[in-house]
Parts: sequence; structure tokens; C-alpha cells
Amino acid sequence: MTSSASPRPFLYAGDHLACSGVDVSALAQEFGTPLYVYSGDAVRERIGMMEREFAPVTHTICYAVKANSSLALLARLGTIGCGFDIVSGGELERVRRAAPEAVSRVVFSGVGKQAWEMDAALEAGILLFNVESEAELELLAERAQALGKTARIALRVNPDVFAETHPYISTGLSEHKFGIAIARAPEVYKRAAGLAGIEPVGVSVHIGSQIRSVEPFAAAVQRVRKLVEQLRGDGLQIRFLDAGGGVGIEYGKAEFDPSASMEKYAVALRSELEGLEIHLLLEPGRFVIAQAGALISRVLYTKQNGKKHFVITDAAMNDLIRPALYHAHHEIVPVVRHASRSQQVSDIVGPVCESGDFFAQDRETQALHAGDLVALLDAGAYGMSLASHYNTRVHPAEVLIEAGEAKLIRRRETFDELFAAELF
Repeated sequence: MTSSASPRPFLYAGDHLACSGVDVSALAQEFGTPLYVYSGDAVRERIGMMEREFAPVTHTICYAVKANSSLALLARLGTIGCGFDIVSGGELERVRRAAPEAVSRVVFSGVGKQAWEMDAALEAGILLFNVESEAELELLAERAQALGKTARIALRVNPDVFAETHPYISTGLSEHKFGIAIARAPEVYKRAAGLAGIEPVGVSVHIGSQIRSVEPFAAAVQRVRKLVEQLRGDGLQIRFLDAGGGVGIEYGKAEFDPSASMEKYAVALRSELEGLEIHLLLEPGRFVIAQAGALISRVLYTKQNGKKHFVITDAAMNDLIRPALYHAHHEIVPVVRHASRSQQVSDIVGPVCESGDFFAQDRETQALHAGDLVALLDAGAYGMSLASHYNTRVHPAEVLIEAGEAKLIRRRETFDELFAAELF
């Protein structure tokens, strides 16, 4: 069932932008800028979409922590039954602190797991290790034996499926660093089954991120299903199929119905798994949090250089690197609309000393003046989690909106906090 509801919680109430009904100008006044604002209501809504569509199959939603690792967000996802997909020992510690009840629903992915990270995950009792190489498998067996533990594993197989997305976030081809070639997987599973401390219980696949077509997902799961059936025929008790994440959103102005998108995705996966009797693991990140968040920034200056008009904001590439890193598009809207102002084409940039420090180039917006507030939409995923301290800039504050109430979930850093780890 599709919905005509806006995919974003950032809507105008009159001429003022609001997040889930809360005035964004008031938030900027209270908490300052740059400021990340998230709608907790929108996050719950997206999880609800997934739960409804996958209800016919046994499943666990393991939110991808790398998309946005806010402790407040993880805590809330844990309380509604989510598991977590992690890629580092640091992310495990975040889950352990924010949602300890969900540690048993954690899957650990990543190509470079270190011994200390394996030890921490084994001691914590996570659900599954997604093993990405034979060398990793051998080390994990050693660590499990040393600790007297058993590591439940899935091999992350590389199905050599092409997904049309940015090359930096495509992960399912044989030329990528991720996973084990699917043709070699039966041999590696046989080795795994003979290792003390290792229990092969699943198969994992993840072909990339921001994928808008369901066909690549269906093709990957179809190949993984055949592998599961082969492994079961070889006597292995394969109980889990981790289908990864990667469902895309619309970053621009084009029409986008997240409910319809999730319905198509779920139908495609369910049809490929019909009759298999397996526990499906799903690893959404961007789909859950991207459109629930925005980066609010204040215009510092405007200037004209030749034919180019520039709008300089107090947010920069260190706060939101996606446009500089991927040439990613984010809609940029005024927090207060002025009907009397004309449209203007500008480069919207930050104050960092890099020509790559831009949010938009040759973008048409309402004419912006110094002091105006702007919202960079769809910034909830890979915004704060990719933030840096470049140019010795402190991280933005973060605010979460739930049921019409705003809560500060990360205060703005001080210079003392920024310098705390340094010695001289």
C-alpha cells in the first residue's frame, strides 16, 4: 500500500520551515548553528514500513550504525526491537552503551576486523560475524578458541552483481575489496565447518548503497539462495541470510514515495526466498535516517566574483562532506521564505580553505542574504558520522524531535574538548 505523505518531515508551516511541527528558526535560535536536526518520529515511521512489508517472513532489522551513530538514535532503535550492523569495535561499544539489550542482535561486518575487535564481539555475545576473507576466518577461529567461545559466522559472498550507484559505494562486483567470490564460497564453508570455535550459520551479501532499482537486490538474493541450498545439501545448518542494505532514497525534487519503494523491495526479496525457511537479516541505514535529518546553517556573507555569485555559510565540508566527496545533491531551502525576493543562481559554500568546500554549485534558490538560515535536507545519513575537525572546527550540535518536543542529543563541542587528547 502506497502513501501520499511527504517523504521528509521538514515542511513549511506558512513561510517558516518546521521539523515534525517544530519551528526550525526557534531551534537555531536556541541551539545555534551549524545544527543537525532529526525527526525521531520519521525514523520510527521508516522502521514501521519495513516491519510491515517483511512481516510474512522471519526477520530482524539490523540498522547500519555507520549511517548515523548517535547514541540517542541507537538507544531508541534498540527499544523498538532493532538489531545493529556494525563495522568496527567502536561501533560495537556505541551499541553496548546505548542499547545493551540489543547486543545479541548485532552483526559485525567489515574487511579489516582486528583481534581486539573480535575479542570484544565474542565477549559481548553478538549474533553473527560476517566474515570477508579466509585470513579473517583463521584469526577469528584462533580468538574464539583462546577465549573459549564459539563464533557464529556467515561468509559475506561477492555475487558479482552490478548496482547502478556511485562507484565509491558499489560493493558487489568482483573488482571490489569486499567479500569472498561466491564460486569459492562452498570450499571456504567446508574449511570453516572444520575449525574449532567456528559455527557456520549464515550467508551474507551486500552489493552497495543508494540503489534505486530492485532488480540488483533480487539477482543477488537469487544467487545467495542457491548457495544456501547447496550448503544445506552439504550438511551445514544455515539459518540466516543477511541481505545487507542499500535501498536508496530521492535526494532531489523528484517524486518519491518511501512506502512504495519499500514495498517493491520487500516483494522482490520475499519472492526470491519463498519456501526457503530462513531468518532474514536486513541492514538499512540511509533509508531509515537520511530524510529524517537536515543540517541547519546561517549565511555569513554573499559575494560576487566575476560571473559567479557565492553564498558563504557557517557550515562547511567538515560538517557535511557528501557534496565534496561524491558530488552528492542535497536540496537547500530557506528556513524562512520571502515572497518578495527573486530567485538567484549561486554557489553555496562553506568557510573551509578548500575549493571543494561547497554544498551546491550553480544552484537556483530564493535570493539569500547575510543572516538568513538555510536547511540542507536529507542530511541524516553520512552527515554527522562523516564529520571531521578539519580547519580545527568543532562538531555541530544535534537535536532530536519526538512528539513535538526538541531534545539536545549532542551539545556543541568546546575547544577544550577538541584539544583534550593532544599532548605538547
